[in-house]
Amino acid sequence: MTATTILLIAIYAAFTVAALITLWRIVVGPSILDRAVASDVLLTEVICVLGADMAIGHHTRTLPVLLIIAAVGIFGSIAIARFVARKDVTK
Repeated sequence: MTATTILLIAIYAAFTVAALITLWRIVVGPSILDRAVASDVLLTEVICVLGADMAIGHHTRTLPVLLIIAAVGIFGSIAIARFVARKDVTK
């Protein structure tokens, strides 16, 4: 195996463990804000894996995917913040 292959396996293994822990937080909660933060962390992990693949593979084919994932994460966080803020005002 080449050094690049070993590096990719190590990166994918580390991010897989981190993603599983993050998915556990999304499922368990306990609050919607915990789930929102965990979903942002999961999106960040996906972005990091794609970025590492781009850096190691010397390509930019997945750059549009990175931008779309980042936009979805930002808009999702804003939507959840607005929902929680509106919910707090009615109390």
